[in-house]
Formats: sequence, structure tokens, C-alpha cells
Amino acid sequence: MHRFPSIPNTPQTLLSLLTDHTPYFHQILSLALTSGLFTDPFISSKLLYHSLSSPHIPLSFSRSLFFHIQSPNVFAWNFMFRALSHSSVPEEAINLYNQMRRNNAVPDKYTFPCVLKACGQLSVLEKGQEVHCLTEKLGFHLDVFVQNALVSMYSQCGAVEIAWRVFDMVPDSVRDVVTWNSMISGYLQSGFFDKALKVFGEMLGNGDVEVNEVTVVSALTGCARVGLLHLGRKVHSLSVVSGFVVDVFVGSSLIDMYTKCGQLSYARRVFDRILLRNVVCWTSMISGYVQSGLSKEAIELFREMQVVGVKADSATVASVSSACGHLGVLNQGRWLQTYCEKNGIEMNLKVSNALVDMYFKCGEVEKALEIFRGLTHRDVFSWSTMISGLAMNEQSNKALEFFSEMEKSGDVKPNEVTFLGVLSACSHGGFVNEGFYYFESMARCYNLTPSIEHYGCMVDLLGRANLLVEAEKFIRLLPIKPDAVMWRSLLFSCTSHRNIELAEFAANRIEELDPERGGAGVLLSNIYASASRWHDVKRMRKGMAVQGIQKDPGCSFIEIDGTVHEFFVADDSHGEVDSINETVMGINEAIQCKVFDPYVMDLDQYCCGS
Repeated sequence: MHRFPSIPNTPQTLLSLLTDHTPYFHQILSLALTSGLFTDPFISSKLLYHSLSSPHIPLSFSRSLFFHIQSPNVFAWNFMFRALSHSSVPEEAINLYNQMRRNNAVPDKYTFPCVLKACGQLSVLEKGQEVHCLTEKLGFHLDVFVQNALVSMYSQCGAVEIAWRVFDMVPDSVRDVVTWNSMISGYLQSGFFDKALKVFGEMLGNGDVEVNEVTVVSALTGCARVGLLHLGRKVHSLSVVSGFVVDVFVGSSLIDMYTKCGQLSYARRVFDRILLRNVVCWTSMISGYVQSGLSKEAIELFREMQVVGVKADSATVASVSSACGHLGVLNQGRWLQTYCEKNGIEMNLKVSNALVDMYFKCGEVEKALEIFRGLTHRDVFSWSTMISGLAMNEQSNKALEFFSEMEKSGDVKPNEVTFLGVLSACSHGGFVNEGFYYFESMARCYNLTPSIEHYGCMVDLLGRANLLVEAEKFIRLLPIKPDAVMWRSLLFSCTSHRNIELAEFAANRIEELDPERGGAGVLLSNIYASASRWHDVKRMRKGMAVQGIQKDPGCSFIEIDGTVHEFFVADDSHGEVDSINETVMGINEAIQCKVFDPYVMDLDQYCCGS
């Protein structure tokens, strides 16, 4: 045990010991208590500060130490407010503030930001307004720290209109970069992306305040949500001109902006230029690929991430699970779940929902059900994924049973996505009456307004049931303008049930709404062929050729040893295309043999590398 030499018990000596012997804090504290120096407010506040600054001393000890101070000065109060507002128990900061007011202690400009931060974290608007009133009474209406905290507090509490009024009353000469950033962030949190970008524009026009990295990230977030590529590029240029390093903070936001604006090549260029990439950067790029439908690229990038030794987190796993589900690569999806278990990645609700969705898309219904049943908490996405997954796997009755269970649970209310799954189940199961019942219950029971996707499900429901006239009438009576997808659904049903007249009507509507795609012409050509109307087949295909319309090539995926191979119709880009073609020709020859027996044929002679 460290022993201090015999020294005078003076405040100066004790402060010197605190500076030179910080690791021996408890001995110094004991000395202060036994010598009576702890009763000095300045000494006790210094000891409290050192206690709160040490990573080895728990907050509970510092809190107990504070309550042993007979008459804490404002510094001691503020040290505690700051620590509690940054802790996992911000409500303690508000409780301490209430005690401060009962003790008739007077807060200062450093007190209010901490207390307001706690109010914002807890979304206690009334308490925040009470604190706001006191700031006005004490004359802090022009203090930038207090005003910034008020803007943030009101934004966090969902009262962004009040936040704007506070911001608007702060003179330009008082506002700093934090004031502007707080208002921009407040609008972003509330979903007012256009207003956030408008404030950003006003900030640039102000000229008195220079933007920082936080401003750039907020502006890029707004551009991403609205899809303003042109403005996003200008913000990117601003960050370069301002000399900001494209680090993980700015870089991830740039990747997100470019991917959401459909510019994957720009996003990848930014990603490749980030020198020290963390998991956020990798996840942003992987998520961008998934959102853009490039699932194969997402999985390849995830593999690269593993090679360089960056550990994935739950957000990464959720994105890669979606990619696996889209491609139907079951083995990769299984490996991903094992990866989570081995690396201690939290199987939170987002990850579990993504895995359920992936297993459904890969046809592993029982595995999806197993994960769902193991959830201790289920949100609306959990239920919606189950209902949609069962519907797509031809288990319509079970899907509707789960919807009924969801309603009975009362914990979660269905949303628009849930009803898309329900209507899809009715469509796949041929439950016309049930489909109309659930469709009408959206507005009647849950106050949900059907979107064009819901109307499209109803058209598909009627079409699959061969109620084509009713489907066309349903479209004509819609309260919204039907889109090409809806008419295409009707056309597909007409093709299945060989209703040429209605198919021609639907194809004409598609031509008006979406003339660039050739799908309608191909389907109409097929229905003519099924009716042996070869003249019309020739006319349709000639017209498509003149207009330069081509059918989108079919695409398929196959997973071998964890690697995803992608093939398009008439595609010869694969590295082993010659061996593949040779194998296919060999199989074709075997099938055409008169003595073909699938149980005795030795396929090894046709396999690649044999």
C-alpha cells in the first residue's frame, strides 16, 4: 500500500496529491475525509471530478460521493449532470435536477445542456419545456450552448416545430455550426428531408459559419432520402474543397447517398478510396448492392470483407441474408447463421427477421418457422415476413392462420405490408371471397388506405381465379390510376386462360404506360401462337424488332462450394462455358438415346473435369 509522507493538511497540498498521485485516489479521498478538507466545496468538487473521470471507478461510487458533500457548488452539480446524462440512466439526471431546485441551488449555462440532453433522450417534452422556461427566466435566451441544447431536445421529443421557433429566434450573430447542425438533424429525425436541405442551403448562404463533417453527413443523408443526386454531388464537392478526409464517417454517408440515388459505380469508387474501412463502410456498400438488386456482388464483397479480417455485425448479417434469399443460395445462408453463432453476433430482431425471410425464399419453410417460434419478441415485420413467406411457398391456409394469430395476440397491429402478404396468400390459394373480406378490412378495421400494390393483388386474385371480366371491371373502377404492373398482371392471366380479346386490351394499356419494355408484346405473341394465329405472331414480333424492343434475357443462379454462378440466356461469358456446353450436349444425347435409362446412365462421363 502506498504511504504518503507526513505532510501539512492544506487544500494546496491535497490538490497537488491529486495531480501527482491520481492512481491513489482512494487514499487521497480518505485523507481529505479524515482531515476535514472534504468540507471545502472546492476540494470536494475536485475529488468528485477525478472520481467521475476515472474509468476504474463506478458511477454509483461517484454518486454516493456527491451526496456526502454537504453544500455542493455548481461545479459539483454540473459534474454529476454531465456524467448522468451520458450514462445509461439519464432519468437520474432529471431526478438530480429536481433535487437541485428543491435545494434552491442556482443552475448555470453548463447545467441546462446536460439536463436538456436527458429530457431529449427520454422524450419528456413537458419537463423539457419546464427547463426551457427557467432558462428564459435566468436570461440564457442568447446563450448559444443553451439554445443549441433546446433545439436538440425539442427535435428528439418530436416537437420539431418548436425546435424551429427556438432556432429562428436565435440571432445570426449567436448561431454557431452546432446550432445549424442541430436544426438540420432535427428535421432529418422527423422525416422532413426537404426542410433539412433548405436549412442547409440557408446555412451556406449565411456565410458567417463554416460547415463541418457533421453538416456534410447530415446533408448527404437528406440527399439520399430524397434522391437528389445533383445536390449530393455538390455536397461531395464541398467536402473535398473544405479539406475533409473521406473517413469512415463521411465515406459511409457518401456510399449511402450514391447507392440510394442509383449510382453504384460512384459508391464503389468512394468505398475503394477509404483507407481504413470499418464494419460500417463495408455494410454500407453491401447494403447498397442489395438495395440495387445486385445480390451476387453483395455476397462477393462480404467474402472479401472476411478475407481482410473485418468482423461483421448484425446490420451486415441482415443485408447479406437478404442477398442470399434473393439468389436462393441456401448453403451460404446456413453458413451465415453459423457465422453469427460462432462469432457472438447478436441475433437481434432485425437479423432474425432477415434469416426467416431468407429461409422462406430458399424454400426452407420449417427452418423459417423454427426461428420465428424462437423469437421472444415479434414486431410487425416478423409477422409480415411469416405471412408472405408461407404464401410464396404455397401454404396459403397456414399464412391466413398466422394472420389470425397475429390479430388475436393484440401486441402488434398489421400494416400495409402485412396485408400485401395476406392478399397474396388469398391469390395463391384461390380464396376470392376471403381476399375481398381482408381487402375491405384494411380500411374498416385498421384505418389503412390501400395502395396501388394492394389493388394489384386484387387484380391478380381475380385473374388467377379466371374472373377476367371482373378483374378488368375492378381496374376500371379504381379510385387511382392503374399502372403498367396491374395491366401486366391481367395480361398474364389472360395468357394463362387464353382470353385473346381482353389480352389485346391489356397489352394496349401497357403500351401506353410503359412502351419501352417488351414483356407485353412477348406475352401477346405467345397467346396468338397458342391460338395458331401465326399472322398475328409475325406482326407482333416484327413490330417489336422495328421498335428495337427485346425480351429481357432469363437469368438463373447456381451455388457450388459457396460460390454463386450467374447465367443469362445465350450467355458465353462464364470461364468454363466450353465444358458446360459439352456436358449439356452429352446429357442431350443420352436423353435422345432409344435405350435411355436414367437409373443406369453414368453421368460422370459427361461431367466437367472427369
